[in-house]
Parts: sequence; structure tokens; C-alpha cells
Amino acid sequence: MSNALLDIDPIDLQFPFELKKQISCSLYLANKTDDYVAFKVKTTNPKKYCVRPNTGVVLPRSSSEVLVTMQAQKEAPVDMQCKDKFLLQCVVTSPGVTAKEVTPEMFSKEAGHRVEETKLRVVYVDPPRPPSPVREESEEGSSPRASVSDNGASDFTAAPRFSVDGPEPQENSSEARSLITKLTEEKNSAIQLNNRLQQELEKLKRESKRSQSGGGIPLMYVLLVGLVGLILGYIMKRT
Repeated sequence: MSNALLDIDPIDLQFPFELKKQISCSLYLANKTDDYVAFKVKTTNPKKYCVRPNTGVVLPRSSSEVLVTMQAQKEAPVDMQCKDKFLLQCVVTSPGVTAKEVTPEMFSKEAGHRVEETKLRVVYVDPPRPPSPVREESEEGSSPRASVSDNGASDFTAAPRFSVDGPEPQENSSEARSLITKLTEEKNSAIQLNNRLQQELEKLKRESKRSQSGGGIPLMYVLLVGLVGLILGYIMKRT
């Protein structure tokens, strides 16, 4: 928007409305003439807004920035509509005039000054949204994994992969070593027992030869041979 003296940007004062937060909006004034232009900013709600500077001078073919700050609000307006308005007044002034020398009389139409006036609306807009989390590249050949938070929003953070059954192989290995040790001890005990039985068998054979009569086999010898066979079978089965 522009008038005969200044180009004004933006045409509406837009505030990203947030409760209990002070919000600012910049207004840019560009002097398109070869004259010194004095300006003054007014509002319909002076307690709600702070304007810096609210008066000033824009030099020929130059520009100035005006910062409009809305005080923190405790309640949101109905339907996010605002009826507040601003009035920008500007007038050609004498060359070399400074901002401190601007007076209210310069903008008096009754004094015969040619005052340009521009009305500006206040518009509430949605505050900028925070940037979405960046999707991390998944491993080659696999699809990205999305982690969904409690509010339903996907954050696409790749969670470190944990193995639930991680400690189990170690436990199994320990049990296996214990079982092998136990079996080895049992095998050694069985071998020692077998050796003693062999010695007893040899002893019985010798005694049987001395006492044998008629070529018969003593009953004790038969039982001992059967016992040795059972023990050897047990040892072969366990090993």
C-alpha cells in the first residue's frame, strides 16, 4: 500500500498470536519523493500496543522501520478476529528536520497542512510451527522406522536396536560347560570302577582255575561277567 509520499509495507499488521507472549511486527516506510517526510503512528488501542518510533522523519529516497509490539494477552479473541486499527499520518516537512523536531502541529489539517493518512488493520495469524524431525536414512534394503509418540505424531527417530534375548546365549554356554564337566567326572568315575572290576574279575578267574573241578563255570563268575557288561553298556550310553 502507498500514498502520495510513502510506500507502506505490509498493508496489514500481522501478529502470530500466542497467549501470554509479547509479539512484534515490523512496518516499513519508503520515501519515494525528494522531500523530507515526517510521519506519526496512531492506534485505536494505545494501551495494547507499543510503537517505536511513533514519530519520525524519512529522508528523501530512503526508508525507515517502525516496530509495533503487542503486549502479552491473557485471553484469545473470539474467532481470532481483531478490531484494532492503526493510522499512519505523513506530511512534507522542511529539509534537515530531525525526529526530535517533529511536533503534533505538523499533522494538523486545521493549520492548512496537507496530511496523507493511511489506515492499517491488525490481523492475527497462526504462530509458525516448529520444524518436523528429519527422517533418518534407514539401512540399505530396509524401510525407515517411525517411532510414534503418545500424541500420535511420528518422529521418525531410529531407535537403537536392542536384542531382548542377548544374555541367553551366555547362560546356555555356562550350563553346557557345567553339564560337560559333570559328564566328564562321571565318565572318569565309571572308568575307574571298570578298572577295579576288571582287576576283581582277573582275581576271580585265577581263584576259579584253582578251585574249578569238572570243567563247570562258577555262578559267581557268571554274575560278575553280567555286572561288568551292564556297567560297560551304561558307560557307552552316557558318553
